[in-house]
Amino acid sequence: MSEKRSVYILGHRNPDTDSICSAIAYADLKNRENDGNRYVAARAGQISPETDYVLRRFGMRQPVYLNNIGTRVRDMEIRKVPGVSRTLSLKKAWNMMAELSAVTLPIITEENILSGLITINDIATSYMEEQDSTILSRARTPYRNILETLEAKMVVGDPDAVFEKGNVLIAAANPDVMENYIKKDDLVIMGNRYESQLSAIESGAGCIIVCLGAEVSRVICKLAQENHCAVIVTPLDTYTVARQINQSMPVQAFMRQKDLITFHPGDYTDDIRDTMQKTRIRDFPVLDKSGHYIGMISRRNLLGIRRRSVILVDHNERTQAVENIESAEIREIIDHHRIGTLETMAPVFFRNEPVGCTATIIYEIYREKGYDIPVPIAGLLCSAILSDTLLFRSPTCTALDRMAAENLSSIAGIDCQSFGIEMFTAGSNLKDKTPEEIFYQDYKKFEFGDVSFGVGQINSMSADELAGIEKRLRPFLERSCKEHGLSMMFFMLTNIVEESTLLMSYGEAADNLVQEAFGCLPEKGSALLKGVVSRKKQLIPAFIDAINKEAAV
Repeated sequence: MSEKRSVYILGHRNPDTDSICSAIAYADLKNRENDGNRYVAARAGQISPETDYVLRRFGMRQPVYLNNIGTRVRDMEIRKVPGVSRTLSLKKAWNMMAELSAVTLPIITEENILSGLITINDIATSYMEEQDSTILSRARTPYRNILETLEAKMVVGDPDAVFEKGNVLIAAANPDVMENYIKKDDLVIMGNRYESQLSAIESGAGCIIVCLGAEVSRVICKLAQENHCAVIVTPLDTYTVARQINQSMPVQAFMRQKDLITFHPGDYTDDIRDTMQKTRIRDFPVLDKSGHYIGMISRRNLLGIRRRSVILVDHNERTQAVENIESAEIREIIDHHRIGTLETMAPVFFRNEPVGCTATIIYEIYREKGYDIPVPIAGLLCSAILSDTLLFRSPTCTALDRMAAENLSSIAGIDCQSFGIEMFTAGSNLKDKTPEEIFYQDYKKFEFGDVSFGVGQINSMSADELAGIEKRLRPFLERSCKEHGLSMMFFMLTNIVEESTLLMSYGEAADNLVQEAFGCLPEKGSALLKGVVSRKKQLIPAFIDAINKEAAV
């Protein structure tokens, strides 16, 4: 059975209660359909105190944090090329590459830690360019590698020993001539001539290789043992042995160890793409956080990577979406805002209704499909509606929102009014928050033509608390506007009880925009807007009308 593919359901950056609760509820709903996918509620930012209170009140965990929907290394096809020991022979490495259709082998320790890499080019270079007769000993070649490469057996000596001193020679001359060029510890390739074998042992050879499967006499074996000379017998001829013996060298002698380019499963493909394309290396190891080897990826794997799948709730604006949304596969959008700036590669299921809360739409879908709503989910959906409609005071609130909230509160066993007050009270405890935390608790960016501005909002039931926050936020408003490169910055301090908003503004044209939209000129960067509590339904539409009128002049 194939592994279920994850589809992430998430709202906008700096998520509010509706964004979080709708994501959790819709994930529950979609998972019931059992369509072969695994739906995961996610969040693109930190949750607010209000949302935290709601989640704890109904015993629900925070959604997973996902601030970037771009593909990662873990989304690529990571090939499970087996790691090999540093003592593996070049011949066996070559054969493994042929069997695996690989050009690179990772070399690992017994603890599965990456030591280096060996490529086909490295092996070819060792075979074509290395002509030094001492290379076999300098490579510290295990005798077991020699036995395996030459299909040989050891008659005298220790197969676990290492050939680490001496030259490799062929005994083609007469014994009296051999005495002049065989040195101590040399490895000598020869035939079945008794005199040559005797001469090599007496000259101090460290190993003799007898070709064509010739039988070695007891006398030679005894002398070899007494002189600490290994004796190997191979069925191969002298030419073949001389040609193949270098293939017995361990890969450690030629592996690449320095400046290895490695990646981790959590690395974003956008970040590694340039690195992969700027090097001539074709394959790259993937390691976990502890440095353990996982597998290999190549540039080719980038071409076939599957984009991550996402369902968006409570927004359809590119500037409000999780980072790298343009590289994701958007499957659905469930929203109650105006049609925004997102573009999709293919048609998607898009449900957009003029209601006060996305949770109301999720509630409708539960009813349409005939699914029972679990008590915790009912609590979350009801909380979202109460939050977005400001306890039914917002002009965005519809009869459908009120009906949904009342039905959900009955399931959850709560009273809308009393619970709403508890929720807003818990969410407005902002005295321990930094100006930045308060500002981005519910912040959105908007673009209309050449005009770009940001709008943050907090709701409170305490006028005194709002007054204190205004003083703390004033310096941050200016700094944030400059950091984001925006034309203007606004912040709504909304009093739920009085159904009014103190609108803070910053920017060269900000005060004029407020005056044009609401007929009142801000004093010292603030204007009291009575009856204005909704960013979506009241503030943004008024700003758009004012901007359009200015553009038409």
